[in-house]
Amino acid sequence: MRTGTVTRIKKTIPLYVLLAPAVVALFLFNYIPMYGVIIAFQDYSVFKGVMGSDWVGWKHFFYFLHDRTFWVVMKNTLIINLYDLLFGFTAPIVFALLVSELYQQKFKKLVQTISYLPHFLSWVVVSGIVIQILSPTEGLFNKLLVWLFQIEPIHFMVKESAFRSILVLADIWKGVGWSAILYFAVIVGIDKTLYEAAWMDGSNRVRQLFHITLPHMMPMIVLLLLLRLANMFGIGFERVFLLQNPMVYEVSDVISTYIYRIGLEKAQYSMTTAVGLTQSVLGFLLLVASNRAAKKTVGLGLY
Repeated sequence: MRTGTVTRIKKTIPLYVLLAPAVVALFLFNYIPMYGVIIAFQDYSVFKGVMGSDWVGWKHFFYFLHDRTFWVVMKNTLIINLYDLLFGFTAPIVFALLVSELYQQKFKKLVQTISYLPHFLSWVVVSGIVIQILSPTEGLFNKLLVWLFQIEPIHFMVKESAFRSILVLADIWKGVGWSAILYFAVIVGIDKTLYEAAWMDGSNRVRQLFHITLPHMMPMIVLLLLLRLANMFGIGFERVFLLQNPMVYEVSDVISTYIYRIGLEKAQYSMTTAVGLTQSVLGFLLLVASNRAAKKTVGLGLY
């Protein structure tokens, strides 16, 4: 072995030592439990265990694929994720661009700090705030509507037409500041001489935005977009579970709440594993397809 190679290995040993705990944790908690997916092909019994349960093949997959409730849940999952993609994904980008235009540094830091705060609130707290604000009796929003327009209070949380919008807006309020941190880092790292040269050439702020800022942000945007697309068939359980109620199940029930209901409440472990496995496979295929499309269109991808 060459001396240079030995020296390079010795230099990288501390890095591998730092990486080792994360790799071990990933292996223990993400890869070893994967053997449990075989219960999707069994009539799993807690008393018989994974190895002793009866093998039924694709029975559970055929069952939920022919279940109307599952397709309603799948539709809701995709629609809510599409709203999140259109509004929730673009909101941090727009927010970062707007904040970057502020000239007063102290005010800019204040805005950033305030925008981060909701991220540290749990969804239990956020859902309580949202329900309280939209309450038809004590809610601030309804009181403003009555005062300004003299209309009857609206029960927003039980209106199917309003629930998805409330869900997405609550997520944007909670996460827009925190999600914009990566974009702030990219904007700060842009060479300021590029803006000075553009200004000397007569470019206004809008043209600088489209020809300097956004192109530099594009690698980060593509990376986060691919990660978001890979999760199109999944959605946070807490957000939906804490805000939904029986009146809006038809538009709010998603895969995660469906799995909770039939898995934990009805103890159909094989069925929920089959649904989860299908969800994971679809997410993986979507990630591969979107990564290939991104590399062909903009020349960027995860791998």
